[in-house]
Amino acid sequence: MDRFLQYASNHPGLVGLAALAALLVIVYELRERSSSAASVSPQELIRLQNQGALILDIRKPDVYATGHIVGARHLPSDQILTAGDTLKKYKEKPVIVYCDTGSLAAAAVRQLQGQGFTKAFNLRGGLAGWRTDNLPLAKGA
Repeated sequence: MDRFLQYASNHPGLVGLAALAALLVIVYELRERSSSAASVSPQELIRLQNQGALILDIRKPDVYATGHIVGARHLPSDQILTAGDTLKKYKEKPVIVYCDTGSLAAAAVRQLQGQGFTKAFNLRGGLAGWRTDNLPLAKGA
């Protein structure tokens, strides 16, 4: 312990950088855990959809038309901020949001949770994960 204290006193910059790196790793891990807690797999999405969940596709309209999950409702990502008003009846029901990779949808889920949606989830892996599992897509608007 004495050697560590001596090292720390001789190299405060290195010790500070190591402490900062450790803090960043902890923050990153906590953030990943919280975002994965609010995500569902493609199989869980199907189960929730069969129970009446709302599926929201937040991709651009032209991308939505080229292929989307059957039964998904298109909601442009810029309208997520007002979804609390337009989707009031779904605040207590499961709502699954997806985009191409899941990163934009994770932010949308946080916005929905902030508006009072108690069961908002992100599709883990986004539509890319859905395609990886060879699940069907609908085409058209």
